[in-house]
Amino acid sequence: MLGLKTHRWNRVFREDGKTLIVAFDHPATFGMMEGGEKPGEVLKQVRAGGADAILTTYGVVTQFPAEFGNMGIMLRVDGGTSSLAKDRGPSQLVFDVYDALRVGADGVCSMGMPGSVFEAQTLPYLADLVSQCGEWNVPVMAEMLPAGFENPKEMWTPENIGHACRIGAEFGVDLIKTTYSGDVKSFRNIVENVYVPIVVLGGSKSEDPADLLSNIAESLEAGASGVAVGRNIWRSAEPGKMTAAIAAIVHDGATVDAALQNLK
Repeated sequence: MLGLKTHRWNRVFREDGKTLIVAFDHPATFGMMEGGEKPGEVLKQVRAGGADAILTTYGVVTQFPAEFGNMGIMLRVDGGTSSLAKDRGPSQLVFDVYDALRVGADGVCSMGMPGSVFEAQTLPYLADLVSQCGEWNVPVMAEMLPAGFENPKEMWTPENIGHACRIGAEFGVDLIKTTYSGDVKSFRNIVENVYVPIVVLGGSKSEDPADLLSNIAESLEAGASGVAVGRNIWRSAEPGKMTAAIAAIVHDGATVDAALQNLK
């Protein structure tokens, strides 16, 4: 990894090679969301809890610069569709590497979604993004989810997750965000067959924090390089404490029971 890209990478990953990314980009699609009313407060709380980086939008980056502190910034650069649309078409690149550089982001994030009905649009723009960022030494994180969110129960099998992640690596991304396959053995096989770091997404809001923390602990045991958790942090009663609980597992190797003590 080239020097300048390494400097940016090191603002997202700690020296232990792990990262806790808070995903706070959902309102760009869904608008007003519970827990997301005050972005500045969310940033302050997750920073206090030990978040390493934030995956977020151009608007949040430009309007709340002071609240980021020393956290890394991963800029969401694709989108262009919203939950208000009756018929949602494919996403597209709505920002580029120059926008990321302009606002001081340390990396960018885009969807990949092989197997989706829109893969003929998403995969080419991912390739364009990788090319752009390669010219400027900016790390690229791609969300490699088989068929996207079209039919997760059917498509999100360990084999398909592995295929999607490997496709992302072949496209030249630096970091992959994907879903946990459900067990240590199958996820370890995915990690061993994908030659770039993988972080595990937090998924929809969980009613039981122990389930979330258990999945995180298992994915790390299998070789994941960290997590990218969104709603399960900023829609929780105390985002700072939830961040601290996850950080204890990611960086300190805490057990689930020990991490849960951060929530009390």
